[in-house]
Amino acid sequence: MVELRVPTRPEFLQLVRSVVGAAAASGTDLGPDQVADLRLAVSEAATNAMEVHGLRGLTDRVVVRCKLSDELIEVEVADRGPGFDPDAVPSLPPVDSPERLQHESGLGVSLMQQLTDQTIIESGRDGTAVRLMINLRDSAGGR
Repeated sequence: MVELRVPTRPEFLQLVRSVVGAAAASGTDLGPDQVADLRLAVSEAATNAMEVHGLRGLTDRVVVRCKLSDELIEVEVADRGPGFDPDAVPSLPPVDSPERLQHESGLGVSLMQQLTDQTIIESGRDGTAVRLMINLRDSAGGR
């Protein structure tokens, strides 16, 4: 397992993407496109966590954990923000729909769900943990 505790400043996003990308690429059969998808999903989760810390003036670091097994890559991004209701995030029109262009924000959760095999969001008043998972057994042929 790799664990990062990063300051909530945007310049640390590249570090998070690089470490997660390197961990995912080492010892797995993930192709470069799948590693790039995971890096983007993690970047979305980390950006959201950093933004909530910034808005609330929190000095806690955002925690990013990357666990690899023979069957699964799991990346968790955890913050100490006030939480939100994941079920209240509105559904978006399909990516190829012209109506999608009317949505400038709120795309992060949808994007994370599309780029990973499973996205689990646990949120409460003590913070939010976003778990992004890729099943390695299913990854050889792509999603």
